[in-house]
Amino acid sequence: MTATQDIYPQTPTLDQDIQQLAQSWRHPRGIFGWLSYTTHQAIGMRYIVTAFVMLLAGGAEALMMRTQLMHSNNGYLGPERYNQIFTTHGTTMMFLFAVPMMEGMAIYLIPLMCGTRNVAFPRLNAFGYWMYLFGVLFLYWGVFTNAAPDVGWFAYPPLSGPQYTPGKSTDYWAQMITFTEVSALCVAAELIATILKMRAPGMSLNRMPLYVWSILTQSWMIIFAMPAIVLASSYLLSDRTVATQFVNPAEGGDPLLYQHIFWFFGHPEVYIIFIPALGFVSSIVVAHAQRELIGYTAMVLAQIANGFIAFGLWVHHMFATDLPQIGEAYFTASSMMIAITSGVQIFCWIATLWSGKPRLTTALLFVYGFIAIFVLGGLTGVILASVPLDLQVHDTFFVVAHFHYVLIGGAVFPLFGAFYHWFPKFTGRMMNERLGRINFWVLFAGFNLTFFPMHILGLKGMPRRIYTYSPEMGWDQLNLLATIGAYIIAFGGLLFLVNLFWSRKFGAIAGNNPWNADSLEWAAASPAPNYNFEYLPAVTSRYPLWVPAEERTFVTGTRTDRREVLVTTLMDAQPHHRYILPRPSIWPLIAAICVTVGFAGSVFNGWYITWGTIISALALIGWFWPKRPLDPAHD
Repeated sequence: MTATQDIYPQTPTLDQDIQQLAQSWRHPRGIFGWLSYTTHQAIGMRYIVTAFVMLLAGGAEALMMRTQLMHSNNGYLGPERYNQIFTTHGTTMMFLFAVPMMEGMAIYLIPLMCGTRNVAFPRLNAFGYWMYLFGVLFLYWGVFTNAAPDVGWFAYPPLSGPQYTPGKSTDYWAQMITFTEVSALCVAAELIATILKMRAPGMSLNRMPLYVWSILTQSWMIIFAMPAIVLASSYLLSDRTVATQFVNPAEGGDPLLYQHIFWFFGHPEVYIIFIPALGFVSSIVVAHAQRELIGYTAMVLAQIANGFIAFGLWVHHMFATDLPQIGEAYFTASSMMIAITSGVQIFCWIATLWSGKPRLTTALLFVYGFIAIFVLGGLTGVILASVPLDLQVHDTFFVVAHFHYVLIGGAVFPLFGAFYHWFPKFTGRMMNERLGRINFWVLFAGFNLTFFPMHILGLKGMPRRIYTYSPEMGWDQLNLLATIGAYIIAFGGLLFLVNLFWSRKFGAIAGNNPWNADSLEWAAASPAPNYNFEYLPAVTSRYPLWVPAEERTFVTGTRTDRREVLVTTLMDAQPHHRYILPRPSIWPLIAAICVTVGFAGSVFNGWYITWGTIISALALIGWFWPKRPLDPAHD
């Protein structure tokens, strides 16, 4: 029995319609065809796979750092190499793994959850991925040509300026930021348009899944936050390459201006990573507790409030600079206030689990681990919001511990839970639950063994960003524990990979909805075809798959012989008009290559910006040139 028959048993699927849909939405063949894909499943999976490779790279860099700090006076890494590795590690995890991974999951899941066939701008979607990939290659080209950046993932001037870091390594870092943020802005624009204008009929705003709300919030945050980091990195790059004086104090610039602009992006960045993880948790809790979420309205408002308040916290990264005390008091209050909105969501999840019938699956285990770790990380965040205490532990390993408890506990644990939860939708097979439980406990134990001792190291005065220390400091034992924990985390990652590849080939056949989940992505086949749904669903409930089968409805009147989607109204998702999506095209890749020529070349010669602009304009002409349809399947 197919997914459509499960939902709409009174209307059998017509073979002719399915054949036409498959023909209309088929992928082009050959290598040029592969480079032309624009379906959201293909692009979303490319983001996920590339970002996962970056997670492995960043994890390997972290192991190298922990090996160096395992004991005092270690000679495994020299100071220059250590600086390069911790810079590349932070840059990889923040810019090349965390945000792109959350974006990739959203690109894959949002059209399915919203009951449509693709994202609003499929060619822009493909262009965004190529820009992200070229940013990855640009940074790691510098790494493998002995020009890795060594100024930290924050690149504070004046140490990142031309006076202290000659050469091109910092320029690579600064321009890589532009690649990844252009990509992020592309994704944000297409997801906002998809969520607001392409939801299934009847999916009004108060019926959207909480994961969809989380992505809508994240996307708006990207729109407002990402231009700040592009501005900061452009100031730094122009000071280094064309002798401007924005942030270089040797030429009269203001390095504190850079810090303000950077952290105006940098703190929302944490929530840009974290808020989609909250959406993962909500979806997992509802599906695995088999209960409607308690406090839906409070959860939505708390997520939106998280997004707003996150923009008012950036100065708590700068308490050690010379700031007015009244300003410090304001940012202390804001930093403590955001704990309230996060706490609301945690209490709603606990209440839902308490009153439901939770099944102790691997996905739900990762949710439990997330709650435990994130609460501890949040408490240390409230502690660091206090200016007098922050001044004592600023730039120590206490901050490193807090940061990783919030980001790994608050984002990576929900992400692993999401992998276990949606793996059947991605592949049509189940992941091994027994190995998954072992995977969770290894990661949970390794994580706490790695990062909890860092709180104590920070209180003992161990500064961050040092490559060695003397035995008289008394830090050896705790650093050894942290290093052992890091290798345990690596073993947990290896277990996950074993489970993933084994399950991909030999896992149990999942069926369309193995968790008896509530949201529309489980109405499609597993894995979903390029067109997602044989018939577009209509929604009458916040939990559409828990509505009795005889009460479910679907959309009629859309054509199956072309890539047609339904556009709906913003508030109530009433049908408005039909829209024809463009066919697959190689032009997004060509445009990304042209933009890359301008961005990458400008590191060496400013004239490349001009030439890159000209050839990019030519590529855009090809992209938007009207094309006469060859046949109805290609309309």
